[in-house]
Amino acid sequence: MPQPLKDAATVCKTIMRNGYDAYVINTVLQQAVLQETGGQEVEVATELDFDKLQKLFPSIEPADDSDAIGVLQEGESLVRFYLTNTLEASHVDSSVVKVTPRLIEKLEEREELPPTLVLPSLIGSGDAYEGFTDWDGGVIRLKGIPDETLKANFLLAFRTLRFAANFQLPIDPNTWMAVVRNAEACVDACPMREIMNEWRKVEAENLWRFAQLLFEARIMHQLIPEVAALRRVSQIKNDNGEEEDILDHTFETMRQYSQTLPYDWYGAMACLLHDVGKLKTAEYLDGRWVFYQHHHVGAKLARTILRRLQFLAEDIDLICYLIWHHKRFDFMLTERGIRRFKALDEYPRLIEMARANIKASNGNYTAFNHNMKYLERADIPEEMTEPLLNGNQIMQQAGLKPGPAVGVIREALLKAQIAGEVTSVQEAEAFVRNFQAKEAL
Repeated sequence: MPQPLKDAATVCKTIMRNGYDAYVINTVLQQAVLQETGGQEVEVATELDFDKLQKLFPSIEPADDSDAIGVLQEGESLVRFYLTNTLEASHVDSSVVKVTPRLIEKLEEREELPPTLVLPSLIGSGDAYEGFTDWDGGVIRLKGIPDETLKANFLLAFRTLRFAANFQLPIDPNTWMAVVRNAEACVDACPMREIMNEWRKVEAENLWRFAQLLFEARIMHQLIPEVAALRRVSQIKNDNGEEEDILDHTFETMRQYSQTLPYDWYGAMACLLHDVGKLKTAEYLDGRWVFYQHHHVGAKLARTILRRLQFLAEDIDLICYLIWHHKRFDFMLTERGIRRFKALDEYPRLIEMARANIKASNGNYTAFNHNMKYLERADIPEEMTEPLLNGNQIMQQAGLKPGPAVGVIREALLKAQIAGEVTSVQEAEAFVRNFQAKEAL
């Protein structure tokens, strides 16, 4: 990977560690341009405006064009920042900045301007067991000829899968084949509200198995083709380089999540859809598939799916919120990043989604354990963990050069804040001057 892209990735990690989003714009295209031209300029999208970026990168300068929000010299690389799309209501295909005016020029020079690269501006009676034989044999079986029984009430297909998931029982082979053969008819003939009525009766801890059965019976291909298609998308499973298809990872994430929160039906549904954006964002780079910003694209795609399934508006908002934010806990957050994370609604669910995702891939817990350790500190008032003046400001007030004395004053200032003796920047400045004069540091 060219050095400018590595420098840009470092910048993005700094932003993400502080609780914000950032990514390299169209990494595949930029890598090709850098390799062809030998240039040093790379472009990054972030949700931060110039003022917030300046707090993280004091040397950032305003951009010389109206589209970019700032430029940063990072070694020999020039990082140009653009504002990413952050509106939940925007179209799913506009969720990620894929091209900028400079990149458009490069594409025109290469005579390949894909039109997709655009700048951003998505039945039966009341008896639930009617149609089934008794379960004395420990098998779920439709009465008579399964195909004919099913054709009399196609909703029995969904009920069959629900019983199999909830009671953890096998399905009679002939009943199973009848469900598979009539998958399209089952979806076409049954009102969506009746389908979802069966779906909602699946226990939260068994939703992963129900979703798995929907896929195996080809019903998911009709109801949620976006999830079924994940069978064709692979990803690196963990640091050992193992591969997995994303659909299996999805089912395992649902299962792991339900072991911690066994009654959280909506959280399990969020796990079902948490990686659906990877279908839209998949790019092959350096010998592996990458899925930049799949959580944002996935949240918007999930909104379309859930409306199709006739979920209530408030339930759609909850599930999409969890998908939108489910990557927040994946990075090793700073103390401020932890505070920002804990301010999110539903942050306990987001933590369990992150834990389930790691368990499903047998992944690395380093960042997760770090964040869990610092999570308790988020309850401590910020003025009790950080002094009102930073090191440079302390040196300026005390007339000191860098050295141990600055740390001594910093510690004394923090203790004074905790004790309530210092409550403002002006009082902190006076405290530093008085302390330095008194101690003769």
